[in-house]
Amino acid sequence: MLTNIQKKDIRHLYMTPIAQQTAFWSAVKRNLGASTIAVNFKSKKSSIYNSVNEDSDIYSDVSVIIKHLDANHSIAYIPYGPELEPDEDYQGLFLEDLSESLRKFLPSDCIAIRYDLCWESYWAKDPDNYDPYGRWLGEPAVNYQEMRFNINTVKWNFKKASFNILPSSTVYLDLTPDTDTILQRMKPKTRYNIGLAQRKGVTVRQLDIESLDKWYNLYRETAHRNKIVLNDIKHFETLLTVNMENSTSPAKVFLLMAEIGSNPLAAMFLIITGHRGSYLFGASSSSHRNLMGSYALQWEAIKLSKKMGCTEYDMFGVSPNADKSHPLYGLYKFKVGFGGRLHHGMGCWDYPLKADEYLRFVSSELTSQGFHLHK
Repeated sequence: MLTNIQKKDIRHLYMTPIAQQTAFWSAVKRNLGASTIAVNFKSKKSSIYNSVNEDSDIYSDVSVIIKHLDANHSIAYIPYGPELEPDEDYQGLFLEDLSESLRKFLPSDCIAIRYDLCWESYWAKDPDNYDPYGRWLGEPAVNYQEMRFNINTVKWNFKKASFNILPSSTVYLDLTPDTDTILQRMKPKTRYNIGLAQRKGVTVRQLDIESLDKWYNLYRETAHRNKIVLNDIKHFETLLTVNMENSTSPAKVFLLMAEIGSNPLAAMFLIITGHRGSYLFGASSSSHRNLMGSYALQWEAIKLSKKMGCTEYDMFGVSPNADKSHPLYGLYKFKVGFGGRLHHGMGCWDYPLKADEYLRFVSSELTSQGFHLHK
């Protein structure tokens, strides 16, 4: 199915709206100490799309991060990739072929390939999988998921990972209308809160790297409040300093902060890749929450993305539905108010390369904090 499989320089990764599959992201990970590779491939369109009869080729690639588990084992992690998304009937077979093709480029101690797929979930496309109020019911039991995913594969080798690394559900906002229309498509409360922030004098400005400490103090406060893992400040320095403008898939990164006077209210990293603006990291103060700084911040990021030529804004990470017990429900409630569409991805899937070592790895994941990468 796949031909022309070859390793290439990360600078030649194709332009993509998926930030985690760009040359920029690969360079960021390298600067933080990870190993990355880029692999090129091509396929006949007729072998991955039902409605195509022609034998023309489609070219694509994938960026892979090598994560060392210990001195003798590693795993190949593919964040939100591959971008190329075949029709459902061909997905398992396509990914199996890609996995086998990648073997020769991976370290000899690599025990599995982990795909963090943003391909739309099979069950998100099924109208019978929604309740009468239009709320998604989620995915079925793991054994049923695996049966569905492995249909048409030869080795029947794909395993659903114990958890997802990157969020599998997000909200995409259409930026093609004018800003007034975008605003009108929001829920009334969201629109009101944006206006309230403006009336209260909340301003949003771009910070440079010299002001990174202001971001980090706010981020640290947020991490402690929400009991989440705290990334080192070097991670954010790298986001602002890596320059891949000479590559085929560069990115522009903006650090935005909402303030009242000199008091920080909320801050975020916005990354522009291709036709998409994406919200990456966010932080907010426990004080002055009534000033709605987070609403002003997102609205500024949306307008800036549109100004930069983006046609889509990724709000990055929500609970899959309005389940109040889900840890991301607060983000769901906040982000859906901006009027975008919910997208449910397939999440993490593993292709074991060494069966015994993989089983031990999965067992250790279930009894420890597991395998995590910086987002």
